[in-house]
Amino acid sequence: MEDIKNKVRERFIRYAKIDTQSQAGSSSTPSTKKQFDLAKELKRELEEMGAQNVRLSEQCCLFAAIPSNIKEKEKEKAVKSVGFIAHMDTTPDASGTNVRPWVLENYDGGDVLLNKERNIILESARFPSMKKYVGHDMIFTDGTTLLGGDDKAAVAAIMTFAEYLCGHPEVHHGEIQLGFTPDEEVGRGTENFDIKDFGAEVAYTMDGDGLGGIYEESFNAWEAQVTIHGISVHPGTAKGIMKNAVEIAGEFMNLLPALERPQNTELRQGYYHPFTLNATVELATIRCLIRDHDLERYYERKQYVERCIDFLNEKYGSGTASLTWGNQYFSMFEVIKTVPFMVPFARQAMLDCGVEPYQIAMRGGTDGSWLSQMGLPCPNITAGYENAHGHFECVSIDAMAKNVEILIRLCEIYAENAES
Repeated sequence: MEDIKNKVRERFIRYAKIDTQSQAGSSSTPSTKKQFDLAKELKRELEEMGAQNVRLSEQCCLFAAIPSNIKEKEKEKAVKSVGFIAHMDTTPDASGTNVRPWVLENYDGGDVLLNKERNIILESARFPSMKKYVGHDMIFTDGTTLLGGDDKAAVAAIMTFAEYLCGHPEVHHGEIQLGFTPDEEVGRGTENFDIKDFGAEVAYTMDGDGLGGIYEESFNAWEAQVTIHGISVHPGTAKGIMKNAVEIAGEFMNLLPALERPQNTELRQGYYHPFTLNATVELATIRCLIRDHDLERYYERKQYVERCIDFLNEKYGSGTASLTWGNQYFSMFEVIKTVPFMVPFARQAMLDCGVEPYQIAMRGGTDGSWLSQMGLPCPNITAGYENAHGHFECVSIDAMAKNVEILIRLCEIYAENAES
């Protein structure tokens, strides 16, 4: 499989250099037009490798198919059409412009000097997960941008997997559907995803850190969008008149329990996460994520935020604070449990490829959360990146190559377990 490793390496580095950063709050579709730059490149590659029915929508959803290679006389049993999905955009949390990926071969598990001029060092003590990549060939940045492994590691793996199937007819598989979405990082990845046109009966997203993760459960999620209206006046004559929206916004955030924030929670613990604040004396806006795996606790969190808004209006006057809710999705678990073979098949594929699978509740969401609600069962397989959404993001070339093997084997398992 050395050829696969070389191909995912080349593909990922090329894709990482294409700026596809999405933009929260944008009213355009997709949120940034530059996402088309990668979509068009993928479309060209898919057509050249022999994928069928390659189509790119005006909303930047890219679909393609690899027809079943099971001969008509062998079709006594039905092989399910399986989809594989990755998102093309990168997060707005850190710069995705002028990404400079470089390769460190045979990583030793220690600190990595990313940028000598700026003395930017990835300290292994701060990122203990790096220890599992000892001996791997790793891709890093120069420490001034994110890398884009989330989710271009998955894009590179799926594209290499597709190329392998197109060139190896000896691998028995049913019809395969490929999907690449925009705007996942800003909660709009499936906004224009046409499930019927996609054509899969079941699908897997590839998104998430590490190798071997299988997620059938994600957060229940809401985004609280808070607006604070203040009154501005010259501070020299402000007594009894000024109402400072900056201070009131800070008061709102202080009302959120300090120990129930992302930096203080783990596993199945939910959180409140105020992640943007724009404020002047007259006007402040806050965007705050509300997350919980437990549905009852999820609604309790929502109600608590509403009570905080009521409190501020009682204290500072009616109309001071307003609240709208956006970007809602629910855990995929209720849908995934209706297709009980999907996770076991993925586990078996990993084991057959020498990867020890693990299952935990996903502390986030994927396009699969939305797609499952829309009627397409869609658990998640991790893509193999680490330290996402920041300058210390990195990707294991070995992990990407192993994911290609896993996808190939997973397709074979579906063919082997065709329904009568």
